[in-house]
Amino acid sequence: MPTDSATGQSGTNRPGGTNGPGGRRRRGAVLEAAILDAAWDQIREAGVAGFTFDAVASRARTSKPVLYRRWPSRKELLAATLHRQLVVNPLVVPDLGSLRDELARLLREDSEKRFQFIGVFGSLGVVLDGSSVSFAELRRLAIGGSQSTMDAILVRARERGEITVDLPERVAGLPFEMLRGQVLMTQKPLDEESIGSIVDEVFLPLVRAYEHGLDAANEG
Repeated sequence: MPTDSATGQSGTNRPGGTNGPGGRRRRGAVLEAAILDAAWDQIREAGVAGFTFDAVASRARTSKPVLYRRWPSRKELLAATLHRQLVVNPLVVPDLGSLRDELARLLREDSEKRFQFIGVFGSLGVVLDGSSVSFAELRRLAIGGSQSTMDAILVRARERGEITVDLPERVAGLPFEMLRGQVLMTQKPLDEESIGSIVDEVFLPLVRAYEHGLDAANEG
């Protein structure tokens, strides 16, 4: 009988085995993607409270040792699950020639593609393995140090001369804080009026204020 290379156990018909549909053996990146997709489905269905190694292993039709070898803790498994969702649902905003148009496009994409993501993880924090983990920490772990789409948009705006100062991280992230708050309150993606309000009534006026010395005035 074939042996599961990850667990040392028979994998043909074993409950929790690593075989996929039709008895195909899953290995490496294919197995990892299947586990992380199953983990996301588990979170959506049962929330973070139901996000356990037992539940994910059962849904992915593999075993707990397979999961623990890759992700020693629930926090690491959760971060990997979120990273997988960011990878398979990327936010791509082309050069539209203006900061205003690109930010509005990004908010629209973020709202539509990440609606369920925000709904599940938009709270201030979750408790994993007895300790609190903030949404900000989960986001940092999921991104893994890669450049965000907002970073790329701000770089283009600097190159076009639309921005000449470095914006504080909190200012650059403000549109998404507002997006997340409204999505959590309404439980639906943002409409065009809300997107326009965030961009034209909040973010761009704040950028102009920094351009005119708001940062220096605060330091004084």
